[in-house]
Amino acid sequence: MIVALAGRRIDKPGEEAIHFPIKNINAVKGRLRKFFISLKPAALVCSGACGADLLALEVAGELRIVRSMVIPFEPQLFKSKSVEDRQGNWGALFDSMYDQVNKEEKVQVMNYPVNDDDTYRKTNIDILNRAKVLTEKMDAEKNILAIIVWEGRSKDKNDSSAHFKKEAGQRGFKIEEINTLNS
Repeated sequence: MIVALAGRRIDKPGEEAIHFPIKNINAVKGRLRKFFISLKPAALVCSGACGADLLALEVAGELRIVRSMVIPFEPQLFKSKSVEDRQGNWGALFDSMYDQVNKEEKVQVMNYPVNDDDTYRKTNIDILNRAKVLTEKMDAEKNILAIIVWEGRSKDKNDSSAHFKKEAGQRGFKIEEINTLNS
């Protein structure tokens, strides 16, 4: 089994709507660990944003699960736009995860234009496509599990996590959700 994962970034301080509060990091990390231990996936495919992505990459690394990272732009630009713009030491974690995954030649940089409003939705599709390729390359069981790490509801019509869930469902992938709100 290959796991394709997407989900929430850590909330900005003072954000009105709560999606993934920083106080829930350890709880979400624990849920990811439990899930990965029970599933025993051959690989994890996700992006590298602060929050769900980096936590999943970290836990998968600790459990020696093969990791693949798909990012929309070159690493330093991605880091400035999707990693270091929230509280916490996400920059160092990104650097560590990127270096580890890149050593295994499992990083895909898509080089999308920064001003493209569909960049993150395109990256969702790239993650799902990469998961499909890995099922063949790794001779893994021919199924993909899509995991969405979120509070269970769409923020708006452009919500990337909701888009990931919809795209995974259209491909017939099994979908599981990990809640970011319960501590």
